[in-house]
Amino acid sequence: MKPGIKSRMLFMMKRKLRGSLPAALCAWCLVMSPGQAQTIAPAPQPVPPPPAPALTPSQIIPGTSQGTAPPTPPPAPPQARLDKVSPLGTKPDWSRLQSFHQTLTRPEFEAVMRDVYSDNSPLPPPWTLDPDGVVVKTGDPLKPETRIGFAATRSNGPLPGTRTWRRAAELPPLKGRPPLSDVHIALDPGHIGGGYAVMEERYLSFAPGEAIQEGNLSLITAQVLAERLKALGAYVSLVRDRQDPVTTLRPSDLVTTARQLLAEAGFPSPQENYNDLTGDAKILTVQWQSEKLFYRVSEIQARAQKVNDTIKPDVVLCLHYNAEAWGDAAKPQFSPMNHLHVLVNGCYSLPELEQQDVRFEMFYRLFSRMHEEELPLAESVANGMRAATGLPAYVYTTPNARRVGSNAYVYARNLLANRVYQCPVVYLEPFVMNHEETYRRLLNGHYLGRTLTAGRLQTSAIEDYVRGVVDGVLAYYQKNRPK
Repeated sequence: MKPGIKSRMLFMMKRKLRGSLPAALCAWCLVMSPGQAQTIAPAPQPVPPPPAPALTPSQIIPGTSQGTAPPTPPPAPPQARLDKVSPLGTKPDWSRLQSFHQTLTRPEFEAVMRDVYSDNSPLPPPWTLDPDGVVVKTGDPLKPETRIGFAATRSNGPLPGTRTWRRAAELPPLKGRPPLSDVHIALDPGHIGGGYAVMEERYLSFAPGEAIQEGNLSLITAQVLAERLKALGAYVSLVRDRQDPVTTLRPSDLVTTARQLLAEAGFPSPQENYNDLTGDAKILTVQWQSEKLFYRVSEIQARAQKVNDTIKPDVVLCLHYNAEAWGDAAKPQFSPMNHLHVLVNGCYSLPELEQQDVRFEMFYRLFSRMHEEELPLAESVANGMRAATGLPAYVYTTPNARRVGSNAYVYARNLLANRVYQCPVVYLEPFVMNHEETYRRLLNGHYLGRTLTAGRLQTSAIEDYVRGVVDGVLAYYQKNRPK
């Protein structure tokens, strides 16, 4: 994670400003990785006073030159622009939701919306319920609404043509084969690393000649994990297998979009680069915005296309390492905190749902019942990670995530990766890279056994990570698939 990701001041500023941000920039704020949500404050605009109400003769007090107007009702909230799409997103084909007609009951819909997908905002969402279905506002002027009817009774069967992934219970019986036979697992090593690590703000060094990069660490973790899962019979695909982007776009290809985002935020003449800037002032530059569009949006969209169109796995495991605020990247600070959490998709805010691609993707996941596989698998992996690492659970204090299920380590959060991958996704965030002992362990890379680290014999943090994931995945499929 980047320096300053847990800055409460920045987050509160973002919350204060979110309601007035333009659509594209609101979307941009909400596709960050855990703990990183940032925003651009719109340029302040003068607010003209409301015009005085016209008075009718009956309202004028006789004998005076002034009148008394009736109480002015508060202004109605502005109508959301529901035709918007997120940065680099595409308008959805709403007709695809018709495949889910009468496959989910109303009580099921209401329960999962309440327990997983909603952030429990009291404001009305861009859909309505009737006794027999849900009517969703599409944002398409030619067909402004689409309706998905509810089923009278629950159906657990697969929906032909609506998904390529399989539940554990749908796999063929093992009949004595290795326990993960037939399971197709995609490993998504977070970020890029290599020559992109500094741009990604995933480069951490406390002394000359030493450094760790999250993109490199996640790739090593994926490579080791792949071999362990294969040994148990799984079919494993790596979404990224080198320190290079999956996307073919580069920041220079995204300059126009970056300028548009800044203009919509009220900055029509932004500074081009951040060479002479430090801290949050960099956010208001074309360079910063185009880089973020490259590695946080275009890169994930390219991985999603690979996952959805080519790999088509039963589950994606997104492998990341976490961090606490470390201040100036040139003079980073250690954090005393070290923790773990696991994410599933959910906790959508209303500003996010104003974007029609986000709204569609949420409904696609909900009606596909991805949560029914995703949440129990995440809980099992969290148990394996807890046992292997001994780390305490991270506790979110911000409204962009919520506890789901019964496991203290598992939260729901709407991230780009766990939303656009069209299968169950378990998103892992173990270890704090700038915790001093963890930093020393990660410098040693992957190894078996124990080595002297920070004054005592310790296992490899990468090995603990891998062992926790393997134990959690294995426990889930051994419990839920046919024998």
